[in-house]
Amino acid sequence: MELICYLHPGWAPLIRPAPATRAWMDETQESFARRCLPLNIANAHGWEVLSPAGFEAAWNGQAGPEAVEIWLDEGAEQRRAPVSLFGHGVLTFHIEGIFRTPPGWNLWIGPSPNRQKDAIQALTGVIETDWSPFTFTMNWRFTRAGARVRFEAGEPIGFFFPVERAALEGFEPEFQSLERDPELKRRFLEWSASRDAFHRQVAANPPKAPADRWQKHYYRGVDAAGEALIDDHRSKLRLKPFDRSRAPEVPAAPLIDPRERAVRRADIAAQALRKREWLLETMERQRALAPAATAIERRAGLSGEEFLERYYATGRPVILTGEMAAWPALARWTPAYLAKAVGERVIEYQGGRSANARFEEAKDAHRRTAPFDAFLATIEEDGDGNDAYITAYNSARNAEALSVLASDLGHLDKFLTREAAAGMMWIGPAGTFTPLHHDLTNNLIAQVVGRKRVKLVPAAEVGRLYNHQHVFSEITDLDDPALDFARFPRLAGLRVHDVALEAGEILFVPVGWWHQVRALAFSVTLTYVNFLWPNDAFTTYPGDQP
Repeated sequence: MELICYLHPGWAPLIRPAPATRAWMDETQESFARRCLPLNIANAHGWEVLSPAGFEAAWNGQAGPEAVEIWLDEGAEQRRAPVSLFGHGVLTFHIEGIFRTPPGWNLWIGPSPNRQKDAIQALTGVIETDWSPFTFTMNWRFTRAGARVRFEAGEPIGFFFPVERAALEGFEPEFQSLERDPELKRRFLEWSASRDAFHRQVAANPPKAPADRWQKHYYRGVDAAGEALIDDHRSKLRLKPFDRSRAPEVPAAPLIDPRERAVRRADIAAQALRKREWLLETMERQRALAPAATAIERRAGLSGEEFLERYYATGRPVILTGEMAAWPALARWTPAYLAKAVGERVIEYQGGRSANARFEEAKDAHRRTAPFDAFLATIEEDGDGNDAYITAYNSARNAEALSVLASDLGHLDKFLTREAAAGMMWIGPAGTFTPLHHDLTNNLIAQVVGRKRVKLVPAAEVGRLYNHQHVFSEITDLDDPALDFARFPRLAGLRVHDVALEAGEILFVPVGWWHQVRALAFSVTLTYVNFLWPNDAFTTYPGDQP
């Protein structure tokens, strides 16, 4: 369908497809507002008209047109400036263009959605643009007298999109009991239950990653079971700009194209990133000049004070030995003992992982439940492999079922607070694998049963690790014999620490350090983040752009 803006000689309206972004949304904590798909779609659901001039205006509270005073920026064209025509604190922009829509279609005209301005508010109208030979005005009304309001050149002053004229009157609205639609009721109750469970889980075990703190069913266009209910769900709009080819006499808009501005910002950001990576790599090379400063030590009898000064505060890994020597779990926790102690209590685990190369990034899709003793029987029967694994991601669901094992554990009072259920449990066969990633907290990895091989990469090496999404790398396994170094040339020179973590040992992994973990035998591991010292880097993590 056509949407035409006819231009009289001299008219040059500044119109663009509205962007989905808003500065205030980016500035919310962890940019949480950007996760709201209805906001994003509304933001981009039309075209914006931009102010041709920068100016300030104020209203003195009186009724006449003279009650609004306007101060244009130096060099702005008077003929394109807003005016005060109607009185009562109304500021008027003349829109340069006569719009034409298909028969039966109007234009909705109003403010750019989810943009706020103090002391003034845009008014809204609906215009029959399939026949009207007239221009229209965009009007704003002051909401507070005496306030001096600023509009920048290029700031959105209006927003429009087509609406079918007869559509609204064709609807027959009514209330009905949800019982009339059993399928809808079923899906709603499933969603409601999953949302309540999700909130309980988040409250009991706050996720480290901001993206894991919200459910994404609506964003993905699926119900609580992950089933898509329509074929044309939109998570992004891509409106076309107005074609200027048939109005060659109209000068280009005297603004930097938003895409060009975005490219410039991206270039500046890329240069800043290159500089940070250079600095981090330089610092890491300098640390490597003294091998004693970079080696991962094994320490017995370490005091809390020395741990803080030598390792925690400096972000340096260390292996603690002997700290769990008195814990009964080290001798008791055989598969048979665990199966008897926990019994048929239902636990959650990650299952079906072998069929998905990016299983760690799709953790929600791999949630499974089973009686604990049946889970152990299954992994024993299946033998070595990575298909089934109880991980820290399942901790909130498993806290009650596995609490019967708490009496077999001790405390690490030199390093940790005594928070209830502070340890997050991992249980699986030989071959379970956690891909290369970094965490947003400092972690203690306490190996209770079995052995694990941990590969660690300093946080400063982030520029070599192709961090494509959140805390993950495009490279899942540094040991992969098929790893393509031609595709990942920055891996050359990567500093990797290879650690065999034995039963009874505890590995301290500082925040930001990259690591991958592979079990070498049946394994039970606990991870702790409840340190005596601040461990809240995740609260200021900038998040990931959608």
